[in-house]
Amino acid sequence: MAKTGVLSSDPTVRAKAVELKKELQRLVRTIVDDDDYSIHAIDRAKDALCALRGLIMFNKRSSPATFKLREAVPCPEEFKCPLSKQLMRDPVILASGQTYDRPFIQKWLNAGNRTCPRTQQVLSHTILTPNHLIREMISQWCKSQGIELPNPVQCGREEGITEAECDRFFSLLDKLSAAVPEQKEAAKELRLLTKKVPSFRALFGESIDAITQLLTPLTRCNSQSGVHPDLQEDVITTLLNLSIHDSNKKLVAETPMVVPLLMEALRSGTIETRSNAAATLFTLSALDSNKVLIGKSGVLKPLIDLLDEGHPLTMKDVASAIFNLCIIHENKARAVRDGAVRVILKKIVDGVHVDELLAILAMLSTHQRAIEEMGELGAVPCLLRIVRESNCERNKENCIAILHTVCLNDRTKWKALKEEEISYGTISKLAQDGTSRSKRKANGILERLRRAINITHTA
Repeated sequence: MAKTGVLSSDPTVRAKAVELKKELQRLVRTIVDDDDYSIHAIDRAKDALCALRGLIMFNKRSSPATFKLREAVPCPEEFKCPLSKQLMRDPVILASGQTYDRPFIQKWLNAGNRTCPRTQQVLSHTILTPNHLIREMISQWCKSQGIELPNPVQCGREEGITEAECDRFFSLLDKLSAAVPEQKEAAKELRLLTKKVPSFRALFGESIDAITQLLTPLTRCNSQSGVHPDLQEDVITTLLNLSIHDSNKKLVAETPMVVPLLMEALRSGTIETRSNAAATLFTLSALDSNKVLIGKSGVLKPLIDLLDEGHPLTMKDVASAIFNLCIIHENKARAVRDGAVRVILKKIVDGVHVDELLAILAMLSTHQRAIEEMGELGAVPCLLRIVRESNCERNKENCIAILHTVCLNDRTKWKALKEEEISYGTISKLAQDGTSRSKRKANGILERLRRAINITHTA
């Protein structure tokens, strides 16, 4: 087949295409050759393909033969934000690998959402990474079409803080050291400002001791019972708003008393306060250094207790925080020690947030004591039922991965697996129709069962 030569006219475009193709080759090799590839690899491959397509479309539209038609050429779909359906001005990459226009995805995150709008994937963190490649491609396309694309910094100036607003900010911080009525008024206003105006979040990070001053109403009391519930809720929610700002995450987590006060809020706050405290811990734990710091504080125990309590308004934020923290091994051990396996299994059996909790259980299954507890607590029949009845491939994959580890660890559970296979053929069906990882784990269990039968017959 003859080559189209669509990328031969512009050395810059050609170089970018070569770079994209190399990245795509690497990702495809990972997906094809590695059974344990992540969904992020697929998302990144899709993004690379879209970017390559954008280069080709841009190059075609910029060529002399087609340039005269530019007034009728619509904006390429890959340059549009999935949320606004408009040309992106400041494209950023979400943890899911999807690209969005910063103001729109930031608004989504500010509303308390912790999933990718396009894939519905639970986000491992809320850090937004600039997509310089797409930004440059959009810039080149706009130039070829005679469109002026405003600088994203200029776009954000309308949200900047005036001198009067800055004075108001420091006045509110001073009021947090005043009498309770003034504290409540100031905390409420700071909560609203940090929710609506991103520049105020940044101002906290740029101002010495501003976060410490924010905590004054909670640290001055000898006991949390002395703190007005509304005041505690406003201060904790302001911390959540601050933690959304990427530059603040390290500063907030490392400020003395932040994590202890969040732990206290998990135990004693209103339901909204407890939910927002968990959401704050989730957001802060996007940084690995924060995962270590937060895990050492003992925060997993109150999170697990709150999960056990099971209030619908807190469950998702609590599960997300536990998942994020348990990404590092030392926190898995802490979660297991603090009773996570028992609580999570109980909720799964009750059908509560099964997707999120199975993901945590699969993560904990790399810890020896967690696997032993799963066997002791009767996890095997529950997991087999989910594999048999669920329509969610990710849930089946998590279940069979856990069962595979249990199978390797405890031969007394082989009987239950064998009976399930005889009665329903559950494991064989998954070995045939599941994801590549599910097939591999299911086949591993079947091979163990076959060997066990042969040994018995020989004996």
